[in-house]
Amino acid sequence: MKLLEDRIRKDGVVKEGNVLKVDRFLNHQMDIELFQEIGKEFKRRFANENVNKILTIEASGIGIACVAAESFHVPVVFAKKTQTKNIAGEVYRTQVESFTHGRIYDIIVSKEFLGKGDRVLLIDDFLANGKALEGLAQLVQDSGAELVGAGIVIEKGFQRGGDVIRAKGIHLESLAIVDGMNDKTGEIIFREQ
Repeated sequence: MKLLEDRIRKDGVVKEGNVLKVDRFLNHQMDIELFQEIGKEFKRRFANENVNKILTIEASGIGIACVAAESFHVPVVFAKKTQTKNIAGEVYRTQVESFTHGRIYDIIVSKEFLGKGDRVLLIDDFLANGKALEGLAQLVQDSGAELVGAGIVIEKGFQRGGDVIRAKGIHLESLAIVDGMNDKTGEIIFREQ
């Protein structure tokens, strides 16, 4: 998606430790017009999957998932990182390790919102080591729903997550795949798709 790659080059900032900051338009301040184009592209790539639910993880995937859901005309469910008083009843629970935050989270989804008959598309902003997607996929499996694929805005192709997810047979579509970054020069190298 050239529009996305151009925006990453223009407003993305490469930091030490293989960190790509895109908070100017993706995961802090959000460019909704860009999100609409991202949603349309996910809809195009998963058009034949009969998606009836989108699942993401809090927090930075929520905005993208919501705008993408408009293209699919389906609801969004997001896995919470803490159980709050307003989640009553039984939940599906698993653990994920966050590359960005360097910690392990329990993630939960109420059994009320995910189950047999659901055809679920996972949506998230980044794919690095694949732990968030693995956790979301586990929640889908535990619920008895069918996982139809995963849509990622930016994949770090030089990290193992994409390979791990594809090896599991999950239909993975990443809109921009970064194959290399240089924190000294700010250069970002994208994979040809």
